[in-house]
Amino acid sequence: MYDWVRVVDFDNNILYMNRAMTEDLGELTPGKKCFELIGRSEPCENCVSRKAMLEGVSEEKEEKINDRTFSVMSSPLRNAEGRVIAIVEVLRETTQLKMLYEKTQEQNLILKKDVEMARKLQSSLLPGPISDPRADLSLIYMPCEELGGDFIDVFYIDSSHMGIYIADVSGHGVQASLLTVFLRSTLNKKLLSPSMALEELYREFNQSRLDEELYISIFYSIIDLDNKTMLYSNAGLNVAPVVYSENRFELLRMPGIPVSNWMKKPGYRDGALDLLPGDKFFLYTDGILEMRDINNEQFGEERLLEILLKGQLDPRKMLLKIKNSAFSFAGIRSADELSDDVTLALLEIK
Repeated sequence: MYDWVRVVDFDNNILYMNRAMTEDLGELTPGKKCFELIGRSEPCENCVSRKAMLEGVSEEKEEKINDRTFSVMSSPLRNAEGRVIAIVEVLRETTQLKMLYEKTQEQNLILKKDVEMARKLQSSLLPGPISDPRADLSLIYMPCEELGGDFIDVFYIDSSHMGIYIADVSGHGVQASLLTVFLRSTLNKKLLSPSMALEELYREFNQSRLDEELYISIFYSIIDLDNKTMLYSNAGLNVAPVVYSENRFELLRMPGIPVSNWMKKPGYRDGALDLLPGDKFFLYTDGILEMRDINNEQFGEERLLEILLKGQLDPRKMLLKIKNSAFSFAGIRSADELSDDVTLALLEIK
């Protein structure tokens, strides 16, 4: 398919048509107006050729001719003195491209609706507020996309034991969202050993035969609210949760590979900790640490821990202080500007 090319004068008379246009629309007859050639009785609305004549610069628009779509480029033709004497029109058919664009837009709309449904599903899986005289919990969850790769869950195993985990799965978007759904639906919430639950999750992940590039990093703890003890295990989360109060400050560093299909036996183990009334358990993902200022410096662990050390605020106020400090450091005003998911949780033992 060749472009149509024609030359039009100031009175809309066609002075010349190339072979491609002649073969498609017929031979040029003297005095034929440009708009008559395409079956119209008067000049086209928003005529770009007229505008190109008056302003002396090229103009472009999309034009529907019968059942075909064209991109029309009108450029001024000048004489030796530089005066505009006619207009050269180049019409390139974009019918197939237009149809493809419209089909793509339809598919994008369907995908957008699917993503919105997935976002609502993911949001519905997040834990709600707890009402328990033995503990106070606050959460901040800010995905950098509509569907996040971070996830957190809090649940009761029995009347005494509370499970809480924070996870960072590979990627973002729909793929990451599906991994968070897999995590929540597969983790055994009856076992009282975090390492055993992670081992079982690891086996289930491998049986699912997921891609090697997919993985789940998760720190899982089980708190005995009556006896004030905690067991915890780590499957590759690259930040250290913190237990702190006015008189203690402990980083819960523990090695462990992510839930993946990288090896047969991950070798998870449990750590144990005694808790006291007033102790706070802080969990987070690396999104808060990796926020950068104008000098490309990260917010980092040191600044985060300093905020915890200097203040004994209730969980909600402390998380807001951390968030506001990090946002101020990075010079951002809303979660829409985040480049990675940010998830924070703070549990206070009563």
